[in-house]
Amino acid sequence: MKRVAWWRGIVIGLFLLYMLIPLAATVLFSFATRWDRSIFPEGLTLQWWHAAMGRRAFLMTLQNSLVISLAAMVCSVVLVTPTAYWAHLRARKARPLIELFTNLPFGVPGVVLALALIRCYARFGGSIVYSPGMLVAACMVISLPFMYRPVVNALNAADVRTLTEAAHSLGAGWLATITRVIAPAIRSGVLSGALLVFSTVFVEFTLANLLVGARFKTFPIYLVEFTRFDGRQASALAVISFLLAWATSLAVLLAMGKSDQEREGALGAR
Repeated sequence: MKRVAWWRGIVIGLFLLYMLIPLAATVLFSFATRWDRSIFPEGLTLQWWHAAMGRRAFLMTLQNSLVISLAAMVCSVVLVTPTAYWAHLRARKARPLIELFTNLPFGVPGVVLALALIRCYARFGGSIVYSPGMLVAACMVISLPFMYRPVVNALNAADVRTLTEAAHSLGAGWLATITRVIAPAIRSGVLSGALLVFSTVFVEFTLANLLVGARFKTFPIYLVEFTRFDGRQASALAVISFLLAWATSLAVLLAMGKSDQEREGALGAR
């Protein structure tokens, strides 16, 4: 037993090193004055951070990525959650087919999806096919598995049928049942899916580059542009992207924990 625990610790430690060393190197490279003649940087500076963040395009692209990510996240929650609930309750035989369709984005490259959208909707004009709205729709497609699976897992864990019958017996309609009974019961799954959608869309480059490009430049496009002439500024932007995703995850987890504490306190007061 001790030998198994010993090997498990080594494997976990090696995995953490494998994951953390590239991240640490990226952070260190963003502060390095020069790092090409020795194993360690020759000096540290904030020059590359100031140069990357001092441009007007930095805030603009960051704002554009936040808008696209939040729009895709909200639309995914509004569309996927009721659909998954309906399929779980009313169309159980169709669930294998629904799961097949929701897993299809894993096998469709972003380039193929973008070119298919351009070819399909080009007849309606460039103002539609090359618009931020089309980018949001495309991002919803590629992030569909990340939203659907956590919601389905939460529905499977909750006794949705009993909750629905109890709500209807008390006179609640379908809208009240979903928003006031089912949604609180599967909140953890919905928040997990929303977080995954936000993280996936925020770093999406292929769709953004092909569908909107410079017309609605996003943060990943801005980052890739820097990789062509200065890797240190690109490293600073990559670290900013990671910190933003980490802060978003932490905020969602804190909000979920606070909400659970408030609900437990309300139940205790009763």
